[in-house]
This record gives sequence, C-alpha cells and structure tokens, in this order.
Amino acid sequence: MENVYIAFCKSIGSIRSPMATPRLNPDIRRVAAEAGVSIATVSRVLNNPDRVSPQTRERVLEIAARLGYQPNPNGKRLRKGRAETIGLVIPSPQGRFADSFFLELLAGLGEGLSGVGLDLLVATCPPGAEELTVYRRLVEGKRVDGLVVARTRRQDERIAYLLEQNIPFVSHGRSDLITTPYPYLDVDGQQGFYMATAHLLHLGHREIAFIGAPHELNFAAHRLAGYRQAMAEANLPLRLEWLLEGDLSENSGYQLAQSLLEPPRLPTAILCANDLMAIGVLRALRERGLQAGREVSVIGYDDIPQAQYTDPPLSTVHQPFRDTGKRLVEMLLARLAGVPVAALQEVWVPELVLRGSDGPPPT
Repeated sequence: MENVYIAFCKSIGSIRSPMATPRLNPDIRRVAAEAGVSIATVSRVLNNPDRVSPQTRERVLEIAARLGYQPNPNGKRLRKGRAETIGLVIPSPQGRFADSFFLELLAGLGEGLSGVGLDLLVATCPPGAEELTVYRRLVEGKRVDGLVVARTRRQDERIAYLLEQNIPFVSHGRSDLITTPYPYLDVDGQQGFYMATAHLLHLGHREIAFIGAPHELNFAAHRLAGYRQAMAEANLPLRLEWLLEGDLSENSGYQLAQSLLEPPRLPTAILCANDLMAIGVLRALRERGLQAGREVSVIGYDDIPQAQYTDPPLSTVHQPFRDTGKRLVEMLLARLAGVPVAALQEVWVPELVLRGSDGPPPT
C-alpha cells in the first residue's frame, strides 16, 4: 500500500514515490520514426533546441506531444549529477500521523516546488536515532539535493550532521544550542504567546495555566518564555502545578486538562502550545459541563484548519504554514544557488486570532 504521506503530497505537487506504478512511455525511436528524423535530432530538439531548425523543432514537438512522449527524468538526472529532489523527513511518533501542522507545511512545500521542476521526497520515522539514520541514507545515497528540517530541537543532531556534510538545507525553526550559522525560517513563538497571555490579562484573567510542548523541541522554550514574560510584567507568580508539558497530541491535552480542572481551585484560562492539545482541553471542558470562553478560556497555537470548526471555534496564534512552506522552497533554492547563509535567516511575526474560546473570567 502506498504511503499516506506520499499520496497526500502527490495531490499538492511533484513528488517521487518508489512505489508508484511506472507509466508506459512511447519510445524516442517512435517519435523519430514518425517525424522522419534521427534519434539524435529528437534528442537535440528536447535538450538543445537552438541547434535545430524551427520547422523540424515544431514537427518533433507536435508528434512528441501527440504520442505523450516524455524524456526519462532519471537519465537527465544522472547526466547532470543531481537528484533534482528535495527531501523532508517527518518525525512521526508511534508511526502515527495526526498533526495537521505537517499537512499544511507539505501543502506549502508542494506549491513552492510545483513550478520549479523539482520533486519532493517525503520519509517518516519515529523521532530520535532512527531519524538521523534516514538523513544519512538520503544524503550518502545522493537521493536529494537539499533538505528541509522541521520541528527543530534545542540540540539538533540533524542540523549538526547536515552542517558537517556541507549539504544544502533550510530549517523550519531554530536550534538555539547550535552556534554555526545555518539558514532558517522561524515564526516568533515567544512573541506569539506573549500576545496571547497579554490578551488574557487584559480581559481580567489572573489564574492562567500553561500546557507546553516537549522540552527538547526548540519552540517549547520560546512559547514558555512569552508566557513567563507577560506574567512577570503583570507581577503575577507562576504556579508550578499549572505549568505542564504535553506531547502535542489531542489526547495529551485532554489528559492534562483533567488534572488542571480538579477542585478546589481551577484556572480561569489555559494556554496550549499547539491547537491539537487545545482541542483536547475543549473536550475535557465539555465533559465536565464547563463552557469554553465563558467559564474557562482556551487559546491554542498554530491555527490548523480544524481550529475554526471546534465548538466553540478555537482562539489561537496563527502561523502561515503555506506561505512558510513556499518561502522555505525559495530559501533552499537560493542556498543551492550559493546565496550566503546570513541572507537566509528569517523570523516572522505571528498573529493572534480571536474566535469563541476566550473571554473575560467568570465573576
């Protein structure tokens, strides 16, 4: 069965799948025979058209189009010494793929690659040592010309390896403990959660809980820092029992909300480091008969497509995933063309999107 990620990427752009069934392709000899020219002439039309008369070129192209002939891309790749492929390795815990973050990022990457004649090779594996093995296989097997690194970690072995191998790449996110310059595009998570926390404080909330991301992920520290900054500016203490860490899944948010919602003292607002955990919190509130936005406010992070369809619609910090994916392609192409790393380091400002899951604290 074809990998679900490969099937998805085929719907958004150019992707190569080793499991895809090859399409029958008319032989170049048939094109030459019907056009009344040599095989060498057909090859020149396709690769060096300026060396062929306009009349011959037009006739060969017309016949090739009518027959559905396409040159073998693998042969061209071998001659050029390039894979003409960009790689993305998706860390997928327990072999599951439930995070819309990657679906939206893939859509943007596919849109960015669709007009430049490059393929997108997608691999999945559990995070950790096995993930680095996949990177080595792609790089040492020369299966990709460059890579996009996603879900960066504070000490990221993937980035360290790619720097060591001098392989062109761009990361979606930063890795704070790696000092060697590298190209990245990040969305300012500290600013995002500072805005979200400040908004809740402005509404009158003082008892705000925080469900963070796994601490090894780089953005986890940034988002927590934004929350801490806003609380400190309001001279409010942090309650350690309300500082929790989830695994970014909906079930994680649901389970952690159970502990936050135990009497006698409940938070009036809960910030979640991603939308999936926030959706889990909304489910926990419903089961306890609590109204999100009226009795307990909930704000997520990412603005995945499901966020606007929850009950109530989820307030969240918006990341422009599709624009991010397209920009990552542009940056990687620039790096492949030799643009200096210093010109390829960007941090974007997020946007707070208010819907129905936040409001003033209950009186």
